[in-house]
Amino acid sequence: MPKPPIVDPASIDTSRIQYDIEAIRKCNRQRFEMEQLTAVVHVDTEKRLIIAYKDVSDQEFWVRGHIPGRPLMPGVVMCEAVAQAASFLIAQCVKDLKDFVGFGGMDEVRFRGEVKPGDRFIVVGQIESLRRAYAVMQAQAFVGTKMVFEGKIIGVPM
Repeated sequence: MPKPPIVDPASIDTSRIQYDIEAIRKCNRQRFEMEQLTAVVHVDTEKRLIIAYKDVSDQEFWVRGHIPGRPLMPGVVMCEAVAQAASFLIAQCVKDLKDFVGFGGMDEVRFRGEVKPGDRFIVVGQIESLRRAYAVMQAQAFVGTKMVFEGKIIGVPM
């Protein structure tokens, strides 16, 4: 049974971009095929909350081989997109971060729906625990108002 939404997905306005891809690149080191965020539409450092999205295109590196004829965004790519949102949020919350935040692990991950080319994969995350050695972010992702992912992502300063 999915947890209640961190943020009502029907209330998310993805048309008002707060950080574009160039701003994301200043915090996140991934490039080319590994960039899994298109934009960040909301960051609240007091609530430690982020809303970001990935526009999934038919040009993604996995489309040709991940279920030919019915391409589905692999779960591992969903996890990477959520981890990149966590990394970006942690960098906003920790102003003296020396380097970047790496993907340290995940817990309680569930895939609850399909993500296909043409979808907007919306990530909502809220940091539950922020320590010097690691951070834990509760995350959910939606296509429209349907929850397609939930879990906890662990980030570690590198």
